[in-house]
Amino acid sequence: MPASRFEMRTNAVRARLAATMGCLLLSACVVVPVTTEGYDPDCQVITHRMALQVRQAQGLLNCEGRDDCLRQYLAIFGVTAAVSGSVMLVGNVVYWAEERAACARPAPATTAS
Repeated sequence: MPASRFEMRTNAVRARLAATMGCLLLSACVVVPVTTEGYDPDCQVITHRMALQVRQAQGLLNCEGRDDCLRQYLAIFGVTAAVSGSVMLVGNVVYWAEERAACARPAPATTAS
């Protein structure tokens, strides 16, 4: 049974509303790596860890139309997530290596019988 005009209009309005809400929710969000510090009392060294945070950036300029804006926002979010994720991964490996080098724990002492 074919859909009525009312149902077709309702579905079109829902689709537009969903696209608009998605655009607003994603509006100019970028992903950035953030470094936090801690302390390891066993090794007596300051530790570092990197994590990702989502932050809101300025709006886009020269954004024409709903579809154009959505494409730009998704591209910016995707690119910043990929780049920041790579930076975080490399940074955490470097911090891990630095901690291992700074914390050379002595081997447990063995007793002679």
